[in-house]
Amino acid sequence: MIRRIVSINEEKCNGCGLCIPACHEGAIQIIDGKAKLLEDKLCDGIGDCLGECPLGAIEIIEREADEFDEEAVKEHLAKLENKAKPQDRHKIPCGCPGTMSRMFEDKVEEDTEEGETAEVKSTLRQWPVQLSLVPVNAPYFENAELLIAADCAPFAYGNFHQLQKGKAIAIGCPKLDDGNYYADKLTQILKSNNIRKITVARMEVPCCGGLNSIVNHAVAQSGKEIPVETKTISIQGKIIS
Repeated sequence: MIRRIVSINEEKCNGCGLCIPACHEGAIQIIDGKAKLLEDKLCDGIGDCLGECPLGAIEIIEREADEFDEEAVKEHLAKLENKAKPQDRHKIPCGCPGTMSRMFEDKVEEDTEEGETAEVKSTLRQWPVQLSLVPVNAPYFENAELLIAADCAPFAYGNFHQLQKGKAIAIGCPKLDDGNYYADKLTQILKSNNIRKITVARMEVPCCGGLNSIVNHAVAQSGKEIPVETKTISIQGKIIS
């Protein structure tokens, strides 16, 4: 049948993955560094993903395609959900103590004698920090400001510990990790805790923009009004916006 369906220009696509969280049917995935439509029957042709592509690589066209199949979408989403279940994805048979949730005392800066090089004190208040590993109901989330940071941000930005000071933190990579899983996990955190504000620390590269999409989707799904501020870090280590 001739119908409306998503078309992706692979020459324009840079694999940023911003379109993936916007596709509620899970019809788009990154394959070999490019966004691709998995199957015609998974795309409803509505085009929720259109506005998410910064390069205009996605459009809606009319062509001969398999009919949209809601049952196939349900099966596909169920497979994605099972794949992303944290108990399966992060099961550690040895009971590794490195994943144990914990909070730290606030750090007190110490004076140094003249001529000594001051030690940079960590401002980290919790463990773990990876979004996949943080417990949804961790005590450090309650009534907290939350910093959602790209994995690369602490390495690029020299004053990262000042940025994270006083905040709960969760980190992840929107390009290499499962954006749908992150969006669902963050939604649970926002629904279960009183988060006062969210700061997104992302890199300037286009693929890192997926972090904003994940956060905005989670805030919308939580049904709460939570202010979101974005800090964009250049690859030279400067905050540029």
